[in-house]
Amino acid sequence: MDRRGLAEFLRNRRESLQPEDVGLPRGQRRRTAGLRREEVAALCHLSTDYYSRLERERGPHPSERLIASIAQGLHLSLDQRDHLFRLAGHNPPPRGATSEHISPGLLRIFDRLTDSPAEIVTELGESLRQTPPGVALTGDNTRFTGPARSLGYRWFTDPAARALHPPEDHAHHSRVYASGLRKIVTLRGPGSRAAQLAELLLPRSEEFRTLWNDHEVSVGFEEAKRFVHPEVGDLELACQSLIDPSQSHILLVYTAVPGSESYEKLQLLSVIGAQAVVPQPS
Repeated sequence: MDRRGLAEFLRNRRESLQPEDVGLPRGQRRRTAGLRREEVAALCHLSTDYYSRLERERGPHPSERLIASIAQGLHLSLDQRDHLFRLAGHNPPPRGATSEHISPGLLRIFDRLTDSPAEIVTELGESLRQTPPGVALTGDNTRFTGPARSLGYRWFTDPAARALHPPEDHAHHSRVYASGLRKIVTLRGPGSRAAQLAELLLPRSEEFRTLWNDHEVSVGFEEAKRFVHPEVGDLELACQSLIDPSQSHILLVYTAVPGSESYEKLQLLSVIGAQAVVPQPS
């Protein structure tokens, strides 16, 4: 571990960032060059004391998990992330489809979507970030662990995953998730995480087995995606997507036609924010 190099790099990156770069308000009385230590600590989900000790060449050896959190909080590029890991005495994580490090560019866009339901997901439908209106719309999807992190996996194994959509849409959703997983398995190979998900689903879901044997690929959602929300009722939303090809991450943004009933309900959801909790079916 290069304590001095790590401390200098952290200070340099903190001082080079402005609040608006990471989705924070600037405020009127700001004298600090760049971000404050407490702001960076909050972005990295660390205590201010722990982060400050790293900048002062003190404290315990940070784990790989903590370094990954710091890299994401500081909006580092992949090269900067790898450099940070080496300074901390760790091997950098792999890049590509298995990486969960979100690119700075994608984060900058995401940070500006504070009034829209949006989330960043992996190619397997694992939620990495959600805006407060996104949590209000679908619930906190970042709380899941293991295979259940994948929305497609939950769709076939957890009835709660289907509660947000009308029953008459379920069959099509099932085709979308099964065909999408088959496409990724073919792309990533038999030893991939996608293949492992398919192997887990085959004995657990008869519906998945039937669809898997149909060998469909790239069945897409309709232009409008329908939701049944416990707080605001029925919504009809379009889902725009922006793909980061280097990391296979997808930014999903839900919108409604201005002036429509669904548009008014989205405005309400932006007020409800993360206060809305999606109930689990009994």
